[in-house]
Amino acid sequence: MSTPPLAHADEISWFGDTFQTIVDSVGGALVGKERVVQLAVCCLAAGGHLLLEDVPGTGKTSLARALAASVRGTHQRVQFTPDLLPSDVTGASIYDPRRQVFEFRRGPVFANVVLADEINRASPKTQSSLLEVMEEGRVTVDGTTHAVPDPFMVIATQNPIEQAGTYRLPEAQLDRFLMKTAIGYPDADATIDVLSGLAVRDRALAVGAVIDGAQVLRMREVARSVHVSRPLLQFLQDLAERSRDHRHVRLGLSVRGLLGYVHASKAWAAGHGRNYVVPDDLKDIAVPVMQHRMLLDADAEFDGVTVLDVIDELFDAVPLPSPQD
Repeated sequence: MSTPPLAHADEISWFGDTFQTIVDSVGGALVGKERVVQLAVCCLAAGGHLLLEDVPGTGKTSLARALAASVRGTHQRVQFTPDLLPSDVTGASIYDPRRQVFEFRRGPVFANVVLADEINRASPKTQSSLLEVMEEGRVTVDGTTHAVPDPFMVIATQNPIEQAGTYRLPEAQLDRFLMKTAIGYPDADATIDVLSGLAVRDRALAVGAVIDGAQVLRMREVARSVHVSRPLLQFLQDLAERSRDHRHVRLGLSVRGLLGYVHASKAWAAGHGRNYVVPDDLKDIAVPVMQHRMLLDADAEFDGVTVLDVIDELFDAVPLPSPQD
């Protein structure tokens, strides 16, 4: 299979400017959290889906809404609840008595950006309604396939604290999210800025569209043409194999996870003005790309070992190539 031509300098310059424009726009809704916003925009530019997991009141929904609003296209919000049905997400075939035919009524998943709020509150059956569309960009209902708009992105939020009435996302679903990140509480100065702006009831509402769907697709095309050297690809392969053999890991990095890692690193490099990936790019995005893809065993919790500890061990065990390689 032929590789796309290397991105030109002017394309990378446009990508970097557009990337920063979106970051600045979305950052208005999330004060003091530029890195988190950068990761979210990187996910958008790489063609992936984003999972936001954090305690209540940190701005998960605001970030998701602001990112959706920054794209001039359609966006829908679905509040996931225990009684939500798969057809409430994907749509259903409804009988039209006048025409005496079944007509497909599209669900909220038919949008450019879909916010799945508190996704872990829905039943596993409803959660699985997103599996096909997140992987293939289409929905199959009653044997008929319906394509969703392009570009398409799912931004899901979940609360790790409240476990009553929630259903943990299965590994197959987690693996379909390109990145998982947390926002965290703002620092003292950012908190004061937020408190001083209480007149603005909803900062996400102030975010306007700064990019359209065609530009998102162009960003993804430019990102795909960023170069990744063979030594870096070999490093990722070694990292995945080591993750599968780790003493505390029951489920290591999958091939889908490695592909996502490469796509994300390309978008991250382009966002920083380069048409090639450097080792630091892989380090910068390691945690959001890897943390939700590795399942630890019971002994890990007993020993006080976390996924972040395992990621540090893996990077210590597998040497990164030098920038000149």
